[in-house]
Amino acid sequence: MKKQLAITPEQVADFATLHQEPAWFIEMRQAALAQIDSLALPIFEKINFKHWPVMAADKPQLVTSSADLVPETAQQLDASQPYIIQVGQTTVKINLPAALAAKGVIFTDIFTALRDYPELVKAYYMQVTVKPDEDRLTAFHTALMNSGAFLYVPKNVVIKEPITAYYVQDSTQPADFIHHVLIVAETNSEFSYLENLQTAGDHKNLANVVVEVIAKDNSHVHFASVDSFGQSVTTYLNRRGHLMRDARIDWALGFMNDGNIIGDFDSDLVGEGSHAETKVVAISTGKQVQGIDTRVTNIGQRSIGHILQHGVILEDATLTFNGIGHIIKGAKGADAQQENRVLMLSRTARGDANPLLLIDENDVQAGHAASVGRVDEQQMYYLMSRGLSKEVAQRLVIRGFLGAVLAEIPDKVVRQQLTATIERKLIDGQKSE
Repeated sequence: MKKQLAITPEQVADFATLHQEPAWFIEMRQAALAQIDSLALPIFEKINFKHWPVMAADKPQLVTSSADLVPETAQQLDASQPYIIQVGQTTVKINLPAALAAKGVIFTDIFTALRDYPELVKAYYMQVTVKPDEDRLTAFHTALMNSGAFLYVPKNVVIKEPITAYYVQDSTQPADFIHHVLIVAETNSEFSYLENLQTAGDHKNLANVVVEVIAKDNSHVHFASVDSFGQSVTTYLNRRGHLMRDARIDWALGFMNDGNIIGDFDSDLVGEGSHAETKVVAISTGKQVQGIDTRVTNIGQRSIGHILQHGVILEDATLTFNGIGHIIKGAKGADAQQENRVLMLSRTARGDANPLLLIDENDVQAGHAASVGRVDEQQMYYLMSRGLSKEVAQRLVIRGFLGAVLAEIPDKVVRQQLTATIERKLIDGQKSE
């Protein structure tokens, strides 16, 4: 029997009023709340999370977090660079250069966006990529969202400096992290968005994160992430892209979490000639379970959807890659390709790589590859014959294996951060074996 959520419509309305949310948004929250108990959890093949505490939220309330929890890398951001830093529900700093603001770029926290740009947010928020009644977790998210950001890049605007976001989930106290990021790329725009998700503290909390990216005609979005939620956090992370005619999204996702987590990554190639490149790198250690479900749906003619997922497992951890390429009837000339590969460094590790192609059209290209195996002994022998220890040689082989995603991250600081995170997780895993 499903446990019902002990939250009332009045509590949701009170929380929304504190943020001066518009009436339509409060109504959306309350409608989602009323549906939660009647909706099912999403289903991901070979990923069993039904007994995880993904719905253990208390009533929504304002929680203030300390700016002292801002990571050192965020403190080094340049003043000429657009960025946002949030710790829990607290927005520590937003920097939007005047030149970008003059072009109509909007970059702010989600509640300011709801107050200052309500009609713009209303046109896209949970309307295009993710629907409130899609499943129990999306309804939960809609009803109880308590932090987030809004990025809007107008028509024909090209931003050369990367737009950086640091979102720190505060586990120094009881505080669920229900976070929403809405990104809208207007026609002919182009920019890079670099997202960092981290945890401070070790109190047990849940995280429910939804990221929506709407890429309009001929826009190009470079989306890179370093996801590092802590061991005490149980997480549902949903990233969705909606691509119109000749739009492109390059996803480079670093899955470096320490706790149990579901990653739900989807790209809908709606427009003719739209293109999504999804590259995921993941490391699972300890006893954690990480499940990554990546889907690309080719709807438009001559659309291109590619998935590349590489992961490494140490100790008693579990890592599951699901890759789904779906070509809809009528998507003539579409291209769906995927590769899912997992390296296991322990006999007690569990890995799955599950490619799936659903083809409803004849005039298409499609293919997939998958493997689950151990470190190449010949590579290890070569490196150790040059005087390297087994541990160092193993880490070099793994870093080469994961390099496909690292090479896709445009920002040097983020690339170095992800490399350092990979190194930390590998060293910690080797010490525990």
